[in-house]
Amino acid sequence: MANHSQFGFQDASSPIMEELVEFHDHALMVALAICSLVLYLLALMLMEKLSSNTVDAQEIELIWTILPAIVLIMLALPSLQILYMMDEINEPDLTLKAIGHQWYWTYEYTDFKDLTFDSYMIPTTDLPPGHFRLLEVDHRVVIPMESPIRVIVTANDVLHAWAVPALGVKTDAIPGRLNQTSFITTRPGVFYGQCSEICGANHSYMPIVVESTPLIHFEHWSSLMSS
Repeated sequence: MANHSQFGFQDASSPIMEELVEFHDHALMVALAICSLVLYLLALMLMEKLSSNTVDAQEIELIWTILPAIVLIMLALPSLQILYMMDEINEPDLTLKAIGHQWYWTYEYTDFKDLTFDSYMIPTTDLPPGHFRLLEVDHRVVIPMESPIRVIVTANDVLHAWAVPALGVKTDAIPGRLNQTSFITTRPGVFYGQCSEICGANHSYMPIVVESTPLIHFEHWSSLMSS
């Protein structure tokens, strides 16, 4: 959960989000090195006169041609690795179907016979003490921790997007189309997200809450919900 004075990302709660945060820091270090070099050269040009040999030097032209290519490779390789990791879905332990509506979510646990529910935002007037305004829902998505989860995302009316920042997940919900994503939670907790596609007047009032619990607690919850 983000706080009011936070400048960075939320604490990563999945391996994919950990990789995304690491790549973000890597890209920032590359950008910092480029900015430092450019500022140094600007200061050098202002303070000293460049000779004709320096201006016409083939060695310098070779360096400023090869160096950007090396920088692009340093950014492209880890980026492609993360893209392939995000697309990889290997034998999920649980499949969850998320259907976007105006303006709430419907969840179907396809591995269970009758486990389907709608998830609405709790109005501010009905919000219990200690819960987050505009983020809490009446029915949370409960999943087992440290288990591969596949999420199939679609919509029933207009474009939506199922996004949970702490898990590194954001998938568009398109009517008539099934998109899928996957994640693994590395710790128990409650993770908040929101629809990340402008879907109408109440776009900001259809939050997403994912609760990660140990497997024994998930089995108990699923038995109660199915009965």
